[in-house]
Amino acid sequence: MGIADDDPSGVDTDRIWTVPNLLSLLRLVLIPVFLWLLLGAQADLWAVAVLVVSGVTDYLDGAVARKTGQVSRLGQLLDPLVDRLTIAAVLIGLAWRAIIPWWLVVLLVGRELVLLALVPMLRKHGLIALPVHYLGKAATFVLFIGLPLVIAGTGTGTWEQVADVAGWAFIIWGVVLYWYAAALYVEQAFRIMRRGGALPNVGTHQ
Repeated sequence: MGIADDDPSGVDTDRIWTVPNLLSLLRLVLIPVFLWLLLGAQADLWAVAVLVVSGVTDYLDGAVARKTGQVSRLGQLLDPLVDRLTIAAVLIGLAWRAIIPWWLVVLLVGRELVLLALVPMLRKHGLIALPVHYLGKAATFVLFIGLPLVIAGTGTGTWEQVADVAGWAFIIWGVVLYWYAAALYVEQAFRIMRRGGALPNVGTHQ
């Protein structure tokens, strides 16, 4: 998971083949599998199952990293990158199927573009990425609940209608958290730049 570059735990931050990194790679491989199930086979429940596996492995790679000290520089980049790619793939796939509106895609992708604009400034101060804030992970988790529920709620049965309503509730909550986390990242980035590259105390990280 994303740990601050000045993490004091003394772990080998140059390791590549760690359990958390392998879990992140598994999530990366699951992205095209999900898209094929959603758009090709249109096996919606199987697509939901793939997202559940992706969400569980997202949790596990952070838990393993914290408990075993298997924190790597690659993991600091790979974990949030796979999160973003997964959400982008899900959003585009759902919008392509007309399950969600395209404006939702624009709203969430726009958030990523805002954060991407910070990267050149951070690199000038010797940083490759910001530490992953717990609110950013919470927003991703909430979206990982809402989006599968919306997929499962595409039918006309009672349980499917309930799933659709619950899914949209989670999505709205996730969007709010996602943008709030973005505001915290922007504020954190400007504090780092004012301090000349030193990481400020931003609370709990994952």
